[in-house]
Amino acid sequence: QVQLVESGGGLGQAGGPRRRSCPASGSIVSTNAMGWYRQAPGKQRELVAFISSSNYINYADSVKGRCSISRDNARNTVYLQMNSLRPEDTAVYYCHLRDVRGMYWGQGTQVTVSS
Repeated sequence: QVQLVESGGGLGQAGGPRRRSCPASGSIVSTNAMGWYRQAPGKQRELVAFISSSNYINYADSVKGRCSISRDNARNTVYLQMNSLRPEDTAVYYCHLRDVRGMYWGQGTQVTVSS
């Protein structure tokens, strides 16, 4: 099993930055992808960004240019830096890890951006 614990939720100001981290623990397979999804009220869960263990990166169009994802493989931790926050970034953010065994999720943290 894999456990993921997000940090960096809470309130944010429009135009400001927000940094999140998510360490993974448990039975970690070295070849994996880690990243973030989010779910706004009344909407489906959507991908924000992910980064593979070989550093392939993908961003959602809605965050491109405002978002930077990185990882520390030695610490099994993924980081998400979001700048120029918008009210539409308000959502519950879920850290995830995907490997050959399947998908694992964090518990989710609320981020609310005020205008």
